[in-house]
Amino acid sequence: MTTLFEPTKAGDLELANRIVMAPLTRNRSPNAIPPDIAQTYYAQRASAGLLITEATAISHQGQGYADVPGLYGTEQLDSWKKVTQAVHEAGGKIVVQLWHVGRVSHNELQPNGGKPVAPSAITAKTKTVLIRDGKAVFVDTSAPRALDLEELPGIVHTYQAAARNAVETAGFDGVEIHGANGYLLDQFLRSDSNKRTDDYGGSIKNRARLLLEVTRAVTDAIGGGRTGIRLSPVTPSNDAHDADPQPLFEYVVKHLATLNLAYIHIIEGMTGGPREIADRPFDYAALKQAYRTAGGKGAWMVNNGYNKALAEKAVADGADLVAFGVPFLANPDLPARLKAGAELNAPDKSTFYGGGAKGYTDYPTLA
Repeated sequence: MTTLFEPTKAGDLELANRIVMAPLTRNRSPNAIPPDIAQTYYAQRASAGLLITEATAISHQGQGYADVPGLYGTEQLDSWKKVTQAVHEAGGKIVVQLWHVGRVSHNELQPNGGKPVAPSAITAKTKTVLIRDGKAVFVDTSAPRALDLEELPGIVHTYQAAARNAVETAGFDGVEIHGANGYLLDQFLRSDSNKRTDDYGGSIKNRARLLLEVTRAVTDAIGGGRTGIRLSPVTPSNDAHDADPQPLFEYVVKHLATLNLAYIHIIEGMTGGPREIADRPFDYAALKQAYRTAGGKGAWMVNNGYNKALAEKAVADGADLVAFGVPFLANPDLPARLKAGAELNAPDKSTFYGGGAKGYTDYPTLA
């Protein structure tokens, strides 16, 4: 029987096990430059089959939170290169999550204090993070402006350039496109945030257009075997709502199936919350079947609230990879702890966002 601890492949990526470290925002990158201590943080966790970095902005416009890293400047890429080298020296594989937050931002974080961008000029009922007096504070997002049709090819190009820079300059093994959690690509997908009347709004086909164009552009640049994508069909995170998500996301995965991706990363239920949402039923087995029936061969990654027992059952039931989030914050050696059935360190929530080494690189390992 297949187990969590067996090697596997995800596209071109040879993975030592089926355990994935999910992307985890840490707000420790002033000026969007990962700090030197990030080399230690990621290398400590390199025993995962795959590390997915914290969400990383593809442009200044794509930034939505204070002190998150970027991929659009020389210093940023140079710093990420040190991180990837440290992970590779520790025997790990690492991909970077490509992020454009869209409307989930604040004027203070945008170029020249401008408005965040979105498919439609609808303010997200959610909060973002600013740093005030050295501390992370939550504030309401700012009102966005709708992207002009003429701006969308530039968005696609920016994703493509970020992917190419990530692999060719920063040394990442691949990228994950963030199409989840109510950020820009997800905003275009969903009926409540996309009220456009042009070729990028209205029908499912039109609302999925930008996400599919971005994914094609990224695979053209670095190859499908180095490209993953993250989707969250029913999460309400960041004011994400759609009237009928099942046909929407089945349409999306059927078209992703033609691109020979490394993996599809699915958040089941509410991101960081319950795996089942009473008023948002969703058939994840049907979603996976739609992808496979359309010819999709990428690894199927599941995520949200997994412990060892749930993860082992998921793999036994056919999942290829299982992503763990919060447990990796406090347990850099999580695969060893899971394999041994060892007790897990408890995370210190006060150190999740912002700060230094405390709650970042100082958690003990079994050794």
